[in-house]
Amino acid sequence: MDCNNNNNKKKKNKSHIGSTATKLGAAAQKTAQNKRDKYSKLARAHIFYPFAIETAGTWHEMAIELTQEIGWRITTITEDTRETTFLFQRLFMALQRGNAVFFHNTMVTE
Repeated sequence: MDCNNNNNKKKKNKSHIGSTATKLGAAAQKTAQNKRDKYSKLARAHIFYPFAIETAGTWHEMAIELTQEIGWRITTITEDTRETTFLFQRLFMALQRGNAVFFHNTMVTE
């Protein structure tokens, strides 16, 4: 593993800690912008939605839009108007499971 590359990642991750402590959704906004930059070539030929959700549950507005669109499309097929709600619930549960795994892995075991 390249130590310099790892140190650069740590520096990059620390660069927005101040804004995330003071502004709700700052991490999701920064992540979405990073994804837009990374996949800018892809976005020229395809519709691209940066999907970013903070670990505390704050969603980037484009993630909300995409989830609503997918939920609406599922609803048109199933004719169940609760599909969008179910989709949001499934995504929130996946986020919480990920948070639980992350938290569990921080525990010191002997």
